[in-house]
This record gives sequence, structure tokens and C-alpha cells, in this order.
Amino acid sequence: MFNRWINLKSNKSCLIIGPRRSGKTTLLRNRFPEYKYVTLDDLDYLDWANRDPKGLVESLLPNAIIDEIQRYPRLTIAVKNAIDNQGAHILMTGSSSIGLTDVAADTLAGRINIYSLPTLCFGESIGKPTHSILTESLNPLQLTQAQREMNNAITYGQFPEVLTCADSEDKKELLLNYRDTYFIRDLMRLSNIENVEGLYGMFQHLARSLGSHLAVSNFARETGLSYPSTKKYLNILRQSHLTFRLYGYQYGPAKRYIKASKTYFADNGIICSLNIPLNEGQLLENFVIAEFEKRRKLGLIQCDRFYYYKSAAGREIDLVFESGGELYAIEIKAINNPSNRDIRNLKEFRKQSKQQVNAFLFYPGEVYTTIDDVRIIPVASLRSGM
Repeated sequence: MFNRWINLKSNKSCLIIGPRRSGKTTLLRNRFPEYKYVTLDDLDYLDWANRDPKGLVESLLPNAIIDEIQRYPRLTIAVKNAIDNQGAHILMTGSSSIGLTDVAADTLAGRINIYSLPTLCFGESIGKPTHSILTESLNPLQLTQAQREMNNAITYGQFPEVLTCADSEDKKELLLNYRDTYFIRDLMRLSNIENVEGLYGMFQHLARSLGSHLAVSNFARETGLSYPSTKKYLNILRQSHLTFRLYGYQYGPAKRYIKASKTYFADNGIICSLNIPLNEGQLLENFVIAEFEKRRKLGLIQCDRFYYYKSAAGREIDLVFESGGELYAIEIKAINNPSNRDIRNLKEFRKQSKQQVNAFLFYPGEVYTTIDDVRIIPVASLRSGM
């Protein structure tokens, strides 16, 4: 059992949202072993929820875990009644936000905490966070160990079951199984998608387009789907927490959503499951940005949303966010020896900003350094960092 970094308040009912196989059920069953447990993946319980939702919930009182509640979101109405009138403590999980978070927000507002549980952060499997990624440095021994583990993390991702596999072949086989079941079959069943080729084409084109701006019309053309279907499929992938989106950052909050968005995979294991050869730069960029997004969802980085930046002249910054009244800008480069040339976009961004900009460049090397006030950080420092 991994000691997850999520901070659950045990005195309040909750809903945990996250991708399939991210460890939601294991987390709750290990922390609350005495609670009654049901999953709506079981057709008998799903049928009971449809026929008699109140009866199902009352059979579990006073304390219960209800798994995969997105299969019947209206069950939250019965959960509300049990919390309000019978003092129930109910913990729920959902692997998709489709039709669930709106219902939960309406019926359970103020009664439950809602958490996001991503796949494991790099280093989460070995214990609590040990350092601040952006302001502290790993010692040489820690950095060497992190470097040994980094290639596997970038290639196979951080799904808990994958980390327990003995070798790379087992990891790849498990991820291929995830693709055919949880990433494809479950999405089709949950979202009433019938075009499996279109969905698979969407995964393929997303992988090949990592780091590029999201043009829905281009995706539609590449996958053979209609424009409305393409938008629907992209939203389904995001609501199932397999992908996430970065919007273009603009100076001034009112303009932040003007530019086209970029889409990244929530874990590099999803990319591996698609069996598409990508270049080192794409894999590294997705890995670093996904690791930051995981920490944001867990509350370790205090900000509402991440962005990317692109100037009128085409200069791009991979990751931009505001936290604690400060602005952070991060570039990711698959290079061995960063130079002034590699930080010019960060320097230009800094000149244009009215705020002080904390600038960083992540690279796959082993040395911490600074170039013109830009901190150069090894990607391996993400291991056990917050």
C-alpha cells in the first residue's frame, strides 16, 4: 500500500475523483477498513442502485465506501439524505466527472469534500515529500538515485500497479491491458460512444500532437470524426481525467482564455499504452507538466490553474502559473548543456511582465546551476519533491 500524499479529512464525507487505476479504492479501503464497501462496477449493485437507491444506501449505514458512483450519479441524492438525517459517513469514488460533479455539487454542497487523486507523483511510492522542487536541491546521492529511476518513470508512468511490476515487459503488458479496458472500453460504455476507431484515433493524434495547440478542426480531419463528435471525445477524455488542458496565459485575467489550449496526458503510462514512438522532448515535456499538475491537484502547489504562454512573435513558455502573489515561468528542454540561448524566451517573458517572474528551466542533466537569474533544475529533482 502506497502512503499517498493526499490529505483526507476523516470527519467528513467525501468524493474522490481520479483516473481508473490511480489507487482511489485502495486508498479508502486501507484507511477505512471497517467501512462497508460496494462498487457500482458490480452489476447487481448497479441494478439495486437503479431500482432502490435509498434502500441500497441504508443497507450500508452508518459508514460506507461507494466505488465508481459515476455509474449512477443520482445515487448521491440518497447519500445526501443519509448524511443529513442519519448521520452517515460516506466515502465515494468516481473515475469520471461525466454527469457526476454537477449532480454532486447540487445535492451535496457543503456536506462533502471533493478531492482529486491523480496517479502517483514521481517519488510518492517511497514516502512523504522531502524538498521543495523549485527552491531546494537534492543532495548528490538522492539525485543519482532519482536519475536511475527517471527513465522508467518517463516511459511507463506512475500508475500504482505499474510500479509494482517486476520488469519493463510486465509494465508494458499491464499498460496495454489498461488501454483496451479502462482507457477504451470503459470510456465507450460510460459515454455511449460507438465509434471505437474514432476514439482510438483521438488518442493517437493527441499523442502525436503533444505540445502543440489544440485545433478541434484539425483533430476532426485527422480522426475522421465530425466537429461536434471531436469536441465531445476531447471533453470525455478530460472528464475521465486521462488528459488535462493548459490555456494560453495573457497579461490581465480577463484575457486568459483567448488563445487556443494545449492538451497533455495525465500520466506518461497512458502514452506508453498507445504504443506510439514519440521524441524525447515530447515525453519529457508531458512528464514534467503532468508531475506539476498532479501536485497542483493534491494541493501541494497553491494555484487554481496552469497556463502556457505564446507571444505575438511566437515565443513560447511551457508552463506559467501564479501562486502566493508571485508569477512562475518554466521551460522544459531535452538538452544536456543549457545555455543563454535556451533561456531567451524566459528572459523576454520577464521583460514584458509587470510582476516579478521566478524563472526556471528543467533539463535531463544532473547539475543545478543558474544562468542570468534563471534556475536550471534537473528533471530528476521531481522525485519526492513538492
